[in-house]
Amino acid sequence: MTTYTHPDVFTRGIEEGWADPEMDPTRIDWASRRRAAAIPFALVDGRPVNPCAPTGIRYGRGELGHWGERQAADAIVTARTVGHRWLLLIERDDDHGWAIPGGCLDPGEDPLTAAIRELVEETGLTVPGASWQVLPVRVVPDPRATDEAWMVTTPARVHLGTVAELPAVKGADDARRAEWVQADTYAVLVAYLWETYSGQVFAAHETLLTELLG
Repeated sequence: MTTYTHPDVFTRGIEEGWADPEMDPTRIDWASRRRAAAIPFALVDGRPVNPCAPTGIRYGRGELGHWGERQAADAIVTARTVGHRWLLLIERDDDHGWAIPGGCLDPGEDPLTAAIRELVEETGLTVPGASWQVLPVRVVPDPRATDEAWMVTTPARVHLGTVAELPAVKGADDARRAEWVQADTYAVLVAYLWETYSGQVFAAHETLLTELLG
């Protein structure tokens, strides 16, 4: 059976608070974590099991740091100019590619609030008065995940309509940069990213974006 936890989990992850300090998952209070989970999951011998297992890594925390589920939210922002649809993406600073702005929920935070907060933090974009559509929560097919550590996200979607000029954005926080990417279809987005930035879509967002863009 494959076991893997990135070395940063044991050092920087614990120091910065994004990793569980507990090394043995059987000592975690799973009753409370399962009650708070967005998507139900099983335990086997006191260890959490990813609802979408197998991932290829049976034991350990991969690059994620936490045991079990971690909840996130993503902000899907689109706009139109004459002839084209555009999607706001960020280039992640961990070399995992281009992604929808988003991140983990703070304690007590609801998904829409988290999505809007992450959008502002990572791109500088504010959309006061916008009509957001909150989509169903889903397990993220994250390349950093394992059978014992995974992400779930609640995507929130907003369309800015047809604009004469795309709003200014600038990458910050966990984003190396933020850009409007042509997204008439998913295939167009993939080609535009590669031709313009030599970039690729973050693997965790490929399925979601394929569904949304067609």
